[in-house]
Amino acid sequence: MLTQKIKAIDVATEIIVLPEMFTTGFSMQPEKFAETMEGPTIDWMRRTAMEKRAILVGSIIIIEGGNYYNRLIWMLPNGQYGYYNKRHLFAFVGEDQHYTPGNKRLIASVKGWKINLQVCYDLRFPVWARQQISQECNKEYDVLLYIANWPEKRNHAWKTLLTARAIENQCFSIGVNRVGLDGNNISHSGDSMVVGPLGEVLYHYAYEEDICHIVLQKEEIAQARDHFPFWKDADFFVIQ
Repeated sequence: MLTQKIKAIDVATEIIVLPEMFTTGFSMQPEKFAETMEGPTIDWMRRTAMEKRAILVGSIIIIEGGNYYNRLIWMLPNGQYGYYNKRHLFAFVGEDQHYTPGNKRLIASVKGWKINLQVCYDLRFPVWARQQISQECNKEYDVLLYIANWPEKRNHAWKTLLTARAIENQCFSIGVNRVGLDGNNISHSGDSMVVGPLGEVLYHYAYEEDICHIVLQKEEIAQARDHFPFWKDADFFVIQ
């Protein structure tokens, strides 16, 4: 299904984003669904990225060193990849009992853009996403990208926090969420969004599957930061 949808994209595309745990849905049974980094999903992502000549992003369940990870994969068209292990595990449903948390962020670079890659529950923790400004006033990233399995009953928080992260970090904020009922009869409304650096909603779609092609303009970030240089008043800090 995903292969067909991706092949059907008929416009030039730099990055294709899939939701959290896109092969299984959000599962607390990693022992049943986990793969290795040499498994079939990594192989599929590599082949798909190469064939489409685009970066492919999504998270899957990985077993490594006897531990399970909710791992975001950033697959490049040349077959190389980076990854980010979800930092904040959703203890409300026991994710912390089944998975090992990550301990470092992944900020990817593509054609002059820097993208901070995060997963679902990370959205609730602004310090982990906070734009760190260097002494030379260089900004750490241009885009915050969240992939998720965020349920409908908390979709107001999802939409509000995506907007807040964009405003406070003066960046684009993107949230890609699943749609429909999962195996536990929990409804997901999607509410996938793209939010601009001033909090303006550039794209929002709910309750149905959708493939959206959106082009981001870096000038919008520069204009927002120059016209409203709030970043100059930010606190300097280091995430350990």
